[in-house]
Amino acid sequence: MNTYAVIGAGPSGLAAARALNRRGLRVEGYEASHDVGGLWDISNPRSTMYESAHLISSRTTTEFAEFPMRTDVDYPGHRVLREYFRDYAAEFGLTELFLFRTRVTRLEPRDGGWDLTSSGPEGEQTRRYSGVVLANGTLAEPHVPTFAGDFAGEVLHTSAYKSAEQLTGRRVLLIGAGNSGCDIAVDAVHHAASVDMSVRRGYYFVPRYLFGKPSDTLNQGRPLPARIKQAVDSRVLKAFTGDPVRFGFPRPDYRIYESHPIVNTLILHHLGQGDLRIRADVERFDGQTVRFRDGTSGDYDLVLLATGYTLDYPFVDRSHLHWRGASPRLFLNMFPASFNGLYVMGMIEASGIGWQGRYEQADLLATYLDAVEREPARAARFRERVTGRAWPDLTGGYRYLGLDRMAYYVNKDAYRGAVRAEKRALEVPA
Repeated sequence: MNTYAVIGAGPSGLAAARALNRRGLRVEGYEASHDVGGLWDISNPRSTMYESAHLISSRTTTEFAEFPMRTDVDYPGHRVLREYFRDYAAEFGLTELFLFRTRVTRLEPRDGGWDLTSSGPEGEQTRRYSGVVLANGTLAEPHVPTFAGDFAGEVLHTSAYKSAEQLTGRRVLLIGAGNSGCDIAVDAVHHAASVDMSVRRGYYFVPRYLFGKPSDTLNQGRPLPARIKQAVDSRVLKAFTGDPVRFGFPRPDYRIYESHPIVNTLILHHLGQGDLRIRADVERFDGQTVRFRDGTSGDYDLVLLATGYTLDYPFVDRSHLHWRGASPRLFLNMFPASFNGLYVMGMIEASGIGWQGRYEQADLLATYLDAVEREPARAARFRERVTGRAWPDLTGGYRYLGLDRMAYYVNKDAYRGAVRAEKRALEVPA
């Protein structure tokens, strides 16, 4: 029987291990940290988690369908989620499938399979696998832009932010917004001497609750066409949150949902109270002074870069994943068209796709690998479809911003529909 390696024991890696194991496929996992949970385990050295972090999507739209969370909290914090993944792994016998404190350092193709070299408690080892599932996450390698000039204070990426104590008594400039940046700005107003936020573009802000319910649990039926949903939701949000331009943000140069919205309206409250202010894009650093493109300036002790992350699979040559621009070009963000034995889990970003969406990815992969072993004609038919026709549109009609961080963004309904359709087609007898 073939053996498959899974790299990473976060949500996507656990989903992959569960789906393959459920099909009776042999799995061996690798995790650089000491336990399951990925970035949700704040004690993981590669975790980008911070003390105040909670889900930005609600529990019921995020959890694995076969394993509901044992909490009635709508937006649980990272400690609850770490325990959730530990319980999930224990429930389905996944923990024992992984080698912990073991980092994958190299993947090389060899004789129709892959040589995986790792470094761990037993030293450096190389093992052969029929296929390898890359599930090491998309939020681990910080994107650190360069700026003109030099800053005399401290510069940190938000990946190094853990606790608001790091901000106590300091003049803080956050560069970039995003959900993490806005969370940290809200932390900062209670501890820092002052808080400014430098932004390039405008954002849409979604409250966590609408009409007394988690906002992402509304309109869970048949999805509306993109333009209708954008028109309806933008009006609803304006009624509930007002116009962010009034609080100092630039007006968005795109429609709602064409970039990830900010699920945090507390920042608008703090702006309204004068606890922080919005600044223009940075022009240059000049000692402890930061000069902005609108001609203004400010003095700071700490610059926090809320500038996102760079997709990275450092242990394998990019040619094997068919990189194009900022991300690999993969069928359903999973399968290289060459079907070379590498598969990617979790390289999707979408509002509301949850871990169940990632499990559906894994289930499709498991269905394909099961066919490879038991009914190769079905597997061959799947490969022919992938290489012989146009790939499905995963945008759902939305015109996503052409940014590096949006390179693997999908619409949850279009994506999950495409994954389910491919699984159904795979299961049809050859």
